[in-house]
Amino acid sequence: MPEDVTRRNKLVQSFSVPKDVSRELAQDAEEATDVFAERKSDGSVIGSVDERRATKRQRQFDVIKEKMDRLEGNQASDALGDDITGGINEKSLEIRHRRDRTPTRREGNENRDRTPTRNEIRESTPTRSEVRDRTPSVADKDCIRRGRKRRLSDGENDGGRADDVEDTKERSGMVRHETKDIPIVMGIPLTRENLDRLLPPSFKIVPFPDDYKPLENLPPDISKFESFASTSSKLLALSDNSLVEQEKFDPKLIYNLPDMKDLQTFTELDFKIFGKLTTLKAKNIPALPPAEQLEIKCMKLILKIKNGTTNARKLAMRSLTDSSPTFGPELIFNIVLPLLSDPQLDEQGRHLLIKIITRVMFKLGDSIRPFTEKILIVTMPLLNDDNSMVRTEGRDVISKLTKVVGLYTMLTVLRPDLNNEDDYVRNMVAKAFAVIASSLGIQTLVPFLKAICHSKKDWVIRQTGLKIIQQISVLMGSAVLPYLNQLVRCIITNLEYEVPNIRIAAASAVSSLADASFPYGFESFEVLLKPLWKGLKIHKGKALAQFIRALGNLVPLMNAENASYYSFELLKIMRRECASVDDDMKRAILTIFEKICKPDLVEKRLIVESNIIEPFFKNFWARRIAMDKKFKNLCINACYALSLTIGSEEVILSILPSLKDESEPFRRMALEVSDRVLESLGSFDLDDKTITRLLNGLLYCFQHQTLDNKALNLIVLNGFANILNNLGIRSKEHIMPIISVLLYRLKNKDVGIREQAADFIARICGVLKICKEEDLLIRLGTILYESLGEVYPDVLGSILNALRCVILAVEKIELLNPPISQILSTLTPILKNRHEKVQEMNIPLIGDIAIRAQEYISHKEWMRISFELLEMLKAYKKSIRKSANKTFGLIAKVIGPADLLVVLLNNLKNQERQLRVCTAVALGIVADVCLPYTVLPALMNEYRYPDKNVQNGVLKALTFMFEYIGEVGSDYIYASTPLLLDALTDRDLVHRQIASSVVTNMALGSYGQGYEDAFINLLNLIWPNIFETSPHVITQVMDSIDSLGIVLGSGILLNYIWIGLFHPARKVRECYWKVFNNLYITQGHTMVQYYPRFEEVGPEPSSIQAEESTKESYTSFLIEELDLWI
Repeated sequence: MPEDVTRRNKLVQSFSVPKDVSRELAQDAEEATDVFAERKSDGSVIGSVDERRATKRQRQFDVIKEKMDRLEGNQASDALGDDITGGINEKSLEIRHRRDRTPTRREGNENRDRTPTRNEIRESTPTRSEVRDRTPSVADKDCIRRGRKRRLSDGENDGGRADDVEDTKERSGMVRHETKDIPIVMGIPLTRENLDRLLPPSFKIVPFPDDYKPLENLPPDISKFESFASTSSKLLALSDNSLVEQEKFDPKLIYNLPDMKDLQTFTELDFKIFGKLTTLKAKNIPALPPAEQLEIKCMKLILKIKNGTTNARKLAMRSLTDSSPTFGPELIFNIVLPLLSDPQLDEQGRHLLIKIITRVMFKLGDSIRPFTEKILIVTMPLLNDDNSMVRTEGRDVISKLTKVVGLYTMLTVLRPDLNNEDDYVRNMVAKAFAVIASSLGIQTLVPFLKAICHSKKDWVIRQTGLKIIQQISVLMGSAVLPYLNQLVRCIITNLEYEVPNIRIAAASAVSSLADASFPYGFESFEVLLKPLWKGLKIHKGKALAQFIRALGNLVPLMNAENASYYSFELLKIMRRECASVDDDMKRAILTIFEKICKPDLVEKRLIVESNIIEPFFKNFWARRIAMDKKFKNLCINACYALSLTIGSEEVILSILPSLKDESEPFRRMALEVSDRVLESLGSFDLDDKTITRLLNGLLYCFQHQTLDNKALNLIVLNGFANILNNLGIRSKEHIMPIISVLLYRLKNKDVGIREQAADFIARICGVLKICKEEDLLIRLGTILYESLGEVYPDVLGSILNALRCVILAVEKIELLNPPISQILSTLTPILKNRHEKVQEMNIPLIGDIAIRAQEYISHKEWMRISFELLEMLKAYKKSIRKSANKTFGLIAKVIGPADLLVVLLNNLKNQERQLRVCTAVALGIVADVCLPYTVLPALMNEYRYPDKNVQNGVLKALTFMFEYIGEVGSDYIYASTPLLLDALTDRDLVHRQIASSVVTNMALGSYGQGYEDAFINLLNLIWPNIFETSPHVITQVMDSIDSLGIVLGSGILLNYIWIGLFHPARKVRECYWKVFNNLYITQGHTMVQYYPRFEEVGPEPSSIQAEESTKESYTSFLIEELDLWI
């Protein structure tokens, strides 16, 4: 049959895919990777968090670079005009070429939005013969591709077309031949014409030597020009020869910078921006023009802020903030913004540069409006950062910028990006608008939101408007309640819009608004129920997931009747979608399932009738869910919420088989659910068979765990121990197999296994006590005692903790084997172990033995232990010092103060300061435990010893004693006063400092006890010390005066203050005003009644009366309390 007849009889036409489309699809298929094929054995995705964070940050800088190029391109085109010969801009050629190649935004939007008809597709697709006829030769492909499209008139023929092709060949070949070996620097080809404009007239072209033969394969070396390219996007003629000679960055140049000795680093990025400073000398700076001097000063300040020491940074920041109006915004931002847009900038440098923008913003005021767009370009990507502190910084900058430049400027700058092609940029713009709303109030943006949410120009603008509403609700929370009606009106028409993306964004906005307004605002959302319900019936996939999320977030806002109805309907829809493979659908189902499965929203009957339990566990209780951390947490929360409604038995029975699964993350997820359910609901609904299966599964999970991650192992340990404690007496039958496993693991070679076994024994000792397993506890005590020779300190600390729990759980301490005295003698050498965990566990254990078995230990052994504990009082960790403090007091109570005092008072004569401080603390503890009358006479007697160290030690001991005993110290005020009088009148500053501290603690413990006469006496001796300049002394003196003000009242203290507030000497006035300000802050409400009666002074005299009053005496003023003139 002929070919044309065959083609004519063909009922279905064949359409060919364009080559560029097929090439892109093939490339995407090659680059596509399976996400779950790149997972490790523990479920984590290959690629560290740092790598993903670096990728995200690189994306941010790509957006910054693209927007900066676009902004500079617009400025270049405005400055360049239509005539390129009017001046050469650095990137004008590149931007113009890019602009000519890229279709306009309007054309792109029209082409994207308009769907071609079938006839148009048929007409636009050529047949095979036409394609074969049109196909050019291989030699002409490149020429035709490079030639510009020309519209042919009706009179042109094939010959004319051939001439055009030849002209195109020649033109393209000529251009290619001319530009083949011409270097291009920053977008400018270094042709002869351009070089004539850039270089002075004295430069001439040197001819090539006769024997010169250029190499075709080597490009020209233009590294010298590129390394000194200015970041301000302007090609500068380099007149200094030193810059041309310097080819590479040299860190040693930092030492040659004038007045820059406080810099810590000087990187290659700094060299690009501040390279001008490396060529300057201090003696040449005054000869420069004023504008350059100002620029150099600004550069120095910014460089000190970025790389200087802490003090230099503070001074430079203050100087730059104060001088910012002088520098102007252009000078500051031309340095700061290029630094912020560079990917080499580290996080600390970014933080400091953002702080510069924040500080100078209010100083510069409206003058920063021309730089608003550039500031937003470098700060908006911070809103998408993973670090919450970085996001807070970005919001802070945008908020302050909004307050400075106003709403109109921000709208003008951000409006072009509302329909940006990049979804990442639109998300940033939405978050920026949310920050603007939080700064100026939502009411200022409501008219704008109404306009863009009903825009008919482009559906992308509507989508961005809905995203803005979503971000406002996320950022501001319940602050959207007053404007809920207006925001709902912006959304309601978009729920039924023809574009699916708009409906998805509208449902997402409703979800966020409902979540933010919980538990109020259902009246405003009631108009959305009908379109949401309709959307649930007509949508599938991701759109359905957003509608489920929207209606599910509205359910908690409803009354009981509506909530029950819509919950039941949603459960039926979610049951149908449980088998979906879409991650968004899974996430929506788990989130909403957790919210609606609450006893106050839905009854157990409705959940059972919806038949969702079986498909829920079938599709969501799987290994794949356990691999993903976010899905795992959502699934655990959903199971817990389900157990609150239907009870614990059905949930536990559903997850029991998972406890013996091969996948460890899956077993761990089942254990976490069991722990939460039993901790909240108890085990009353579980029968004995279920408990047996549960404990067998938990034991299997405990034995087959890997010890690579301590945090994950702690989850298993805590979960198993919590379940045993919740079961209580019901676990008695299963204790022996568990203990056998623990004892076997306690002798394991692996360090982590031994440590975990000891920790688990410590957790379940309470269960053994409830089950009355006394013999088992004693046996455990013996085995743990035998393990005290452990080499590894972490394991030894866990063994000591387990031994302490066993001793506390045993009812009869004398039944322990070995006896408690032998255990204590073994613990004493362990006190010398300096590992923090060992000390933290050993010291409380000795204290518990002192409480329970004091009569079984000899007096000499307690003395030995007390001296070992003395060293623990100077431990670095506070918890160790507190436990040593408590244990020392318990030992002192056991053996009495007499023997301890002899040794402690002798320690005061030691030359080591740290030992004397620990001794003073110990004396305070003994006084607290054995009452002060046993210690105070010995201390007062020891104070007579003529040694400064001993006297200081006694005063320190009195400080700790009065701090510990509190109100009991009021009985010893009169006894201690003579000693304090001597100390407060001593010439030694340290004596007066420590004595002031003693008075502070004494006064605070004796408030309202009636010892004002003694405290007035002490105040008379403390008051002259307010003029001391030593920081330690003046701090203690001010604290003692504040405490005496509490005891004596503000009236007595004001009598001391009035006389110096208006003293002629400034330094005297400063001291008195400092005391007055402290008193005003602490007791301002009590000072009013003690103010002087100024009305008796009379009106302010005129100048004549003042001159006459100088001749008279001042005895006419009838004020008895004060002699003041105000």
